[in-house]
Amino acid sequence: MIADVAVSLSVLAVVVLLSDVTRRLLVRALADTGLSSYAVELVSTFQLCCCTHELKLLSDVGGISPQLALTLTYVTSVAHGLTFRGAVGNPCGALEHACRARFSGGCAVRKIACQFAAAVAARAAVPVIWGMGLSGMHDRHKLLGFRCVSAIHASLPEAAAVELMCAFAVQTVITHTQSVEERYRVHAIAAAITTAVYAGGSVTGAVFNPALAFSTQFSCSGNSFLEYCFVYWLGPLLGMMSSVLLFNKVTPAFSRKPSPLHLPLRTKKQT
Repeated sequence: MIADVAVSLSVLAVVVLLSDVTRRLLVRALADTGLSSYAVELVSTFQLCCCTHELKLLSDVGGISPQLALTLTYVTSVAHGLTFRGAVGNPCGALEHACRARFSGGCAVRKIACQFAAAVAARAAVPVIWGMGLSGMHDRHKLLGFRCVSAIHASLPEAAAVELMCAFAVQTVITHTQSVEERYRVHAIAAAITTAVYAGGSVTGAVFNPALAFSTQFSCSGNSFLEYCFVYWLGPLLGMMSSVLLFNKVTPAFSRKPSPLHLPLRTKKQT
């Protein structure tokens, strides 16, 4: 198992490194075209999906301990946060930015399209990497035909509720750490992601990202496409929207101080 973990760590490091080099090159090449942000979104989501595929394989086939799985989740989340160069990597996050008018609805749609394109590309790329037989774990997975089983271990409403709560928690941390310095903020968000995975991983895998789920979960046997959509698309979307509504609409409305009453001044003296 130690050898399998070492190989997987090397794969993760190479994916992050190559993705970062590609991002930098594309930003320079597309600097004057207005397309650099979409290129960054594409590469970053591809990085996220590839790394998650490898971590999922380590957990499902490699049989690593839950403690090690959570540690790797935290470390890779920090790495993504430090290298994404402003990319969102999550359709719910793109919609949240559009709701806050940080960019237009059309921009959000294009970013989401890039995210799903990257998810499809990652789902096609990882079997090629596994097919190289870099480790015994990869060989075993190849012999099984790269088969995976649904991570949903509850009724669909319960599973969707778990994804909703995970998305709500992570989105809330993202919202409340906007003013924190970036090098510290990535650790707070990574801790929130790791906590959500710890809390909901045994029920749904705790993905709370529609594009990432499309890449890592939708090809697994055990549930239909519509069932996956209900759990992994509707749940996170409602979780993000609940957080935005609560902390941007409801909480400010209740926290407003009532305006003082202005009583009319008496214009006549009492006699």
